[in-house]
Amino acid sequence: MNSTEYAGIILEELSKTLSAVDSEKAERFCDLIEEAEEIFCAGAGRSGFQVKGFAMRLMHMGKKSYVVGETCTPNITANGLLVVCSGSGSTKSLVNHANKAKETGAKVALITIDPDSPIGKIADVVIEIPAPSPKSKKQGSITSVQPMGSLFEQSEGLFMDSVVMMLMEREGMDSDTMFGRHANME
Repeated sequence: MNSTEYAGIILEELSKTLSAVDSEKAERFCDLIEEAEEIFCAGAGRSGFQVKGFAMRLMHMGKKSYVVGETCTPNITANGLLVVCSGSGSTKSLVNHANKAKETGAKVALITIDPDSPIGKIADVVIEIPAPSPKSKKQGSITSVQPMGSLFEQSEGLFMDSVVMMLMEREGMDSDTMFGRHANME
């Protein structure tokens, strides 16, 4: 197969996976973002890369957003929201972050394959992405020809991009408004 054929397969997998995401839970996720004074984003590995991009877009929207573990990230408070991206929902460091957030009274949102995971059980909203991953006890209902957790990682990134678009619509923003907050010291 050539790259165009593989791309077509990947796009078909992404379409099936993203179509299966619960739209009411996506709306609740947006509500939590709008209600939060600050949004803290956490993930490990490739999921960590995806959630860092989400934190950046939230900043472009004028929201106080941080990546957990960065040197200039403040403490979370009861008015905060922790967004966790974890296929398994059981990565120890992320479970610890979620527990700490709940102890302070903050809200927790989880994007995962396994809603019954340790983080899923304490989260205020769980976005289930039904993709396969060797790290998750639960396997999504959709199969993939891609290696490891690629379909989940791609899907969570695209889901978060769709959330940004939902928030832009809710708040009457456009790309030009957001671009005004783009880094100017590159």
